[in-house]
Amino acid sequence: MKILQTGQFFGNTNETKTLGSLTLTDTEYTQEKVDWHYHENAYFTFLLDGRVLEGNKKEIYHCTAGALLFHNWQEPHYNIKPKGFTRGFHIEFKPDWFQNFDLNISNLQGSINLYNPQLKALMYNIFKESKQNTGSLAIDTLLIELFTKANKNENRLSRNVPHWVMKIRELLNDDLSYDWSLYNLSKQLDIHPVHLSRDFSKYFGCGIGQYIRAIRVQQSLSMIVKGESSLTAIALDCGFADQSHFIRSFKSLHQITPFAYRKLFSEPR
Repeated sequence: MKILQTGQFFGNTNETKTLGSLTLTDTEYTQEKVDWHYHENAYFTFLLDGRVLEGNKKEIYHCTAGALLFHNWQEPHYNIKPKGFTRGFHIEFKPDWFQNFDLNISNLQGSINLYNPQLKALMYNIFKESKQNTGSLAIDTLLIELFTKANKNENRLSRNVPHWVMKIRELLNDDLSYDWSLYNLSKQLDIHPVHLSRDFSKYFGCGIGQYIRAIRVQQSLSMIVKGESSLTAIALDCGFADQSHFIRSFKSLHQITPFAYRKLFSEPR
């Protein structure tokens, strides 16, 4: 089985940066199939554009733009890439990075598909910081926040969770343009609305409204990168009432306008 060293990924590398014990790699995937392999370091894969199928010993993930995966050390996996442009952003960690910050990632074992939109928003901000060359301070701070939230999230989901927890995640992601009400959601899930409102944050780390806005903003990012639609069309497609509401929600998550984000992602391509 092939072992990939630090900064080594299959495809064409657009950019590699080393920040202390971190290695950041921006890669265009070019191979239709990559056989079983593993990496010497723990790392994140963040899909910026396109699609890829990734399989490991337990699961198969069908990843689209915005997918966020974490691989612990020496975790075997394989990849299949459909036709079309596919670009990924990776962050690798040498063991001393976790030791320096006294981070416990015991809940993040194997390969994990991180669905929570708050985690994805943090990773988009890390990518933004890497392109703006702000140095390791901002990136380390964001990564510590990401790991802290991811660890708590996986800890919550590793327990015996109610049946509605996974179902509501599917409902909220399936149709972003649907205008959900608390009553409609509770009817779909067969749960009392007060119970749903009270307990949602226990499993998702935020309120329902905040979670939905984060999903919609995250969905918009791949559309912004492609540059094929106006901001008004993107806003409506993602379930926002209008462009101004979309821009406010976007800035609250990423501290940057959609126009500026489109420019940030345009290079290299």
